[in-house]
Amino acid sequence: MLYLKDISLFQFKNYESRQWQFSESVTGICGPNGTGKTNLLDAIYYLCFTKSYFAKQEALTVQQGKKGMRLDGTFCINKKEFKTTAIVRENNKKEFLLNQELYKKFSEHIGKFPCVMIAPDDTIIVTGLSDERRRLLDTIIAQCNTQYLEALIQYNKLLQQRNSLLKQIAESPHYDIHLLEAIDTQFVYFGTLIYEIRKKFTNSFIPTILKNYNSIAGSDDGINISYMSQLDEMNLSELLKNTLKKDILLQRTNSGIHKDDLEITMQENNFKNRASQGQRKTLLLAIKLSEFSVLKQKKEIAPILLLDDVFEKLDEQRMEQLFYKVCVLEKCQVFITDTHKERLNDYLKKLQLDFHLITL
Repeated sequence: MLYLKDISLFQFKNYESRQWQFSESVTGICGPNGTGKTNLLDAIYYLCFTKSYFAKQEALTVQQGKKGMRLDGTFCINKKEFKTTAIVRENNKKEFLLNQELYKKFSEHIGKFPCVMIAPDDTIIVTGLSDERRRLLDTIIAQCNTQYLEALIQYNKLLQQRNSLLKQIAESPHYDIHLLEAIDTQFVYFGTLIYEIRKKFTNSFIPTILKNYNSIAGSDDGINISYMSQLDEMNLSELLKNTLKKDILLQRTNSGIHKDDLEITMQENNFKNRASQGQRKTLLLAIKLSEFSVLKQKKEIAPILLLDDVFEKLDEQRMEQLFYKVCVLEKCQVFITDTHKERLNDYLKKLQLDFHLITL
């Protein structure tokens, strides 16, 4: 079993210095808005992924007016302890350590302690732009497949290099064709590898989502999900040749796996235009439960589950489905936030779970 035994925060977001120990399978975090409930979940997520779930810039994880921050946590897997440490120095240099050994690459840590977060704004996964769904796929697959993660890192670097070169070409017609060919050769290799892994993954992931949706809603509601990629129709090398003039004109790469999407339809219409709020919430929950199941199967341990303010987003039926799945059947460690202490206390008592409440 995977669980987080303790955590300490120093100058992380709104925390000056706090530490907690976690002794039960479920930890409830209660308090008014603005007291740091979400930030505590984000600190746990940070120790799993070497980055914040919410803050895109590292500086935003540091307490306002301060320089540098530090997180320490102890994870346990089958009674073996792992000490994790995240540090942002005063010069903004970032470090990450496992058992006091410094990582040379942060990517080496991804997947060691699988984790699933459900946050209020996550409905954007089913209603937002394609990059939200690609990020979902990347987050799940990267925890299970180090080859995929390394390929993704290289692909994104090459994409930046190629776009930079396209801007130079647009400004000057005299360019080094050999440099573009060298970038494209690697770009095609890593892009094709990512496509093949995504394709194989979604072949099993999508049916799991639809099965979970049906289980929660009691009906499929005519929902269909398809993995869509330009590489379905043509190999990446040919795509790049066909779109080169357009790429130069627009000064960006228009072909590749960075255009992939999970297309969601409902009764053959765009899901976000047709679905009710309840159907959107149900699909999000089905996706997250599928993420949980895949990670458990691949990693052979149940992920830590972080639930932020879900009472405001899910009705009682969906909450019971979620808790029965992860707490009763899977027996994973769960952290859940709520503004109403009595509501959370009563709910967890009704489920007869071992839990501890933290009041902020």
